[in-house]
Amino acid sequence: MKQYTFLVVVIALAVLSGCNPSREKSVKTITSLETRLFAPAAMGFDIVKADSLLSAYESFMKHFPEDSLTMKITFKAANLSMNMGDGTKAIELFDKFIEKYPDNPKAAVSMFFKAYIYENQIKNLDKAKEIYLQFIEKYPGGDFTNDARIALKNLGKSPEQMVREFDEQRKADSIRVADSLTALKPVKHQKKKK
Repeated sequence: MKQYTFLVVVIALAVLSGCNPSREKSVKTITSLETRLFAPAAMGFDIVKADSLLSAYESFMKHFPEDSLTMKITFKAANLSMNMGDGTKAIELFDKFIEKYPDNPKAAVSMFFKAYIYENQIKNLDKAKEIYLQFIEKYPGGDFTNDARIALKNLGKSPEQMVREFDEQRKADSIRVADSLTALKPVKHQKKKK
């Protein structure tokens, strides 16, 4: 009876280990899918290939959560989701990245992208504003801080409205420069005749 129990345990372990992909096979699959999706000869964005790649990323993150590549793959998966137009999934993945790797420089980029997604894909301007403000507070000297300020300034405005405001600002700047130049010109004094 002991031999039978031992045999059942060995078979169960073999079956269970067969269900999990090997790390090397997963990395190979991801590399192959990335090459096919991002090949220079690729004609446009192939949503089917992108979906396959996203599934491979998610499988890797699930099976190898503590692997050294998981951080990079999580960030790639979030970006891919964002580019596929799946804002909800992208935010979930960016949140995961920020939570798990808060000291990584890409955590700041992840936070900025979250605000961008709320603004442009989900159309939740209140949430976008909240996250842009958090971003500016947390990363005051960051690479995207100026972009976040500009985004806040233009939040909810149509492209036409932004162009109109830009033109008005340019005209006001031109008038200001002209006034400054006029003020700098020396005033000619006429000599009084005696």
